[in-house]
Amino acid sequence: MVEHIRMKLTALLVSLCLGGNGQAIAEQPASNQRASEPKLGHFKIDATIPLGHRCMGILPTKSQSISDGLELHGFVLLGQQPPIVVVAIDWCEIRNQSYDEWRSRLAKVAGTQPERVLVSSLHQHDAPVIDSEAQDLLDQVGLQNELFDRSFHEDVLTRAEKALSSAIEDAQPVSHVGYAQSVVIDVASNRRVVDASGNVSFSRGSSSGRDPRFQQAPEGLIDPLLRTISFWSQNQCLVEYHAYATHPMSYYGKGEVTSDFVGLARKRLARLDRSIHPIYASGCSGDVTAGKFNDGSPEAREELTRKIYEAMLANRKGVKKDPVPETWGFRNLPLELTYSHAEPLQKEPMERALHDGSLSVEKRILAAMGLASWNRGQVRKQPIDMPCIDLGIARLVLFPGESFVGYQHIAQEASGALPLLPVGYGECWTGYVPTDAAFADGFDESWLWVAPGAQSRIERVLQDLLDSKL
Repeated sequence: MVEHIRMKLTALLVSLCLGGNGQAIAEQPASNQRASEPKLGHFKIDATIPLGHRCMGILPTKSQSISDGLELHGFVLLGQQPPIVVVAIDWCEIRNQSYDEWRSRLAKVAGTQPERVLVSSLHQHDAPVIDSEAQDLLDQVGLQNELFDRSFHEDVLTRAEKALSSAIEDAQPVSHVGYAQSVVIDVASNRRVVDASGNVSFSRGSSSGRDPRFQQAPEGLIDPLLRTISFWSQNQCLVEYHAYATHPMSYYGKGEVTSDFVGLARKRLARLDRSIHPIYASGCSGDVTAGKFNDGSPEAREELTRKIYEAMLANRKGVKKDPVPETWGFRNLPLELTYSHAEPLQKEPMERALHDGSLSVEKRILAAMGLASWNRGQVRKQPIDMPCIDLGIARLVLFPGESFVGYQHIAQEASGALPLLPVGYGECWTGYVPTDAAFADGFDESWLWVAPGAQSRIERVLQDLLDSKL
């Protein structure tokens, strides 16, 4: 009997030293050990690109001036389960192996698994695209640092690691989680416009309100709600996490680096009460811009900033709070999207473009980005992680790339009565992720690396992800 008990105790100790896949868990520093009570740490660093840096991956005019700085904001949830890290950064995109690197390095600092690290870009266009595999390919044809500056990127990621480590050390107890939502008026409009002859186009860009055709056309399908999840220590709000579905651009491409109207609204809110850490993330907005309500003028940028700021402030005042759950609910499922079947996006045409010195540098960069996505989807067949955090009062789900706004409506329906905060621009190898209806309407852009059929795959994952309380 004694021997039997000894063997069971030995087996238990072994299991505690192994992960769920049977692999040993590395010993973690005391600061990274999981706390027994729910805690939260928050962090922020500067992420502004240097002058002379490429913007949006392919814009011909590189950064020439800094209108306002780019920032990284994040928080870490600690408790009985492995930590959860959430990051939102004022960059255009993080893609492929670079996205994996961000998650793995921050996970190591937090003592958690990479799938529990949610990184999203806000997708401002006067900001960088980070894709190390694409830059490797560009290096091979003499285009070093043309997509992004490696030393700059390493500096930002290293500082993010240090900031996360400090946030864990300084984490504070969390007693309540809050949720609020408010309607944003006259900001978002769908790219899809139908002309008098019934022809469909997706050409209503971010600043197209100067054209009467786009200004007068109906809003189309949008999600008008700005949603906010907040974390509280009794009556003190620690962090607010806001999300709204629109491209965050008023005007761009002139070499003027800016966080644009969503970042400016976030900064204005931060100045209002410096004890609260506000974070903003872009929702599923691949087909949503401010085009109907924006003529690209500085005055329009200020008006858009005001509208987002007032919606965030309304959510601050109208928050509903619930006691923090005993554990942070988390679920992560693989999403397999099919790489594009378009002939110009196949391996051989893209390799020819990459090596063709007669083409513009921007076209060769786009080919390198496509090849990096090809390698991920066709060679490595690496699925996308779709994570969901259940906070009791609401859920947060991270979508890939430029997912279309229709996916927000699909996700909320799958979530039922429990509010859901959708975030876009996670793993961005996909570029646009159109719905079936958009593909049927002929949506076709150069920034599109997925094939039709994405909607049914996403719907199945969402159903499994949201079918019950985590």
